[in-house]
Amino acid sequence: MPPVILVAPAAFKGTLGPRQVAEALATGVRRAVPGASVLECPVADGGNGLLDVVLPAGALRERLQVTGPIGDSVSAEIGWIDGETAIIESASACGLALVEPEDRDPMRTTSRGVGELIWTAADRGAKTIVVGLGGTATVDGGTGAARGFGWTFEDASGQPLPDGGGALTALASFGSGWGIAARVVALADVATPLLGPEGAAPVFGPQKGARPEEIPELALGLARLAELWAQAGRPELGTTPMGGAAGGLAAGLAFFAKAEVTKGAEWVLERAGFDAALAKADLVITGEGIFDKTSLVGKAPGEVVRRAQAARKKVAVVAGRVEGLIGVHTVGGDSDGRMLDSAALAQMAEQVAREALHI
Repeated sequence: MPPVILVAPAAFKGTLGPRQVAEALATGVRRAVPGASVLECPVADGGNGLLDVVLPAGALRERLQVTGPIGDSVSAEIGWIDGETAIIESASACGLALVEPEDRDPMRTTSRGVGELIWTAADRGAKTIVVGLGGTATVDGGTGAARGFGWTFEDASGQPLPDGGGALTALASFGSGWGIAARVVALADVATPLLGPEGAAPVFGPQKGARPEEIPELALGLARLAELWAQAGRPELGTTPMGGAAGGLAAGLAFFAKAEVTKGAEWVLERAGFDAALAKADLVITGEGIFDKTSLVGKAPGEVVRRAQAARKKVAVVAGRVEGLIGVHTVGGDSDGRMLDSAALAQMAEQVAREALHI
């Protein structure tokens, strides 16, 4: 009986979306095992490729002008799963990819555009708004997003605070925004809390362009914000796992939009019917640009590996680079995946399928 091979990769950032990666891997698998039944189940975790994975074929996708991470106008996207369910990638409004490397500065960058997208979706009748949190350029605790639906932030003299994480140390008070009637679901790809030595500022600040001397200032600003949240009845937001996702945007949406923060990979895999496909599979192949220990903590390919191992299935990883993994069959290059095209991915999938199935 021919084997059933499940192909479930995430995007290779900067190169190919999850569906394109899945198609390339499937091509290679069919070359290695011509009679195989290949199931394609591209995955995401709240970051790159979320809309591509979740939206059905032919779904409405709107492009809107919103405030970008450094205050200029950018073209961002709202997808509609159905007439009452909107889905947003935060990175399309305040993503790191929207900022030139020399301009990356979480002391100033803002998540305001995310709030503008949320408000627009609610205004257009969405009853549920799903927000993917990965890939942002910000460490502003979601205060920028809150500004996008009417919240205000003042210093001790009553003056409005500038956007960005750097101003939060001077935060004295905030004023309520416009009510969002929709249920907001925020999809996190990390377990990082808002505060502490493993919090949003020290973990994500450097990735987003913060200099070493700015990290303590960003951390102090987030701590001040959490202090005001505690006074307003939400003392848990500073330490809740996942609250630090997207530079604290997760915790911010939990407070300012009453969002439910959940694990993005689990939400997507459930929606994609992954477990049903897994039950039929003899081999599972996943992949992303760089697969390392962080991939196993919240990222979609790591969740694929975890579920495949729990189901006692053979599992293999294709990546631009693989670091520090033991016990998982891997084929990797020496890049972050940006140098790989469809042909290279197909060749790697052909190799990994032959090796895993001993062909």
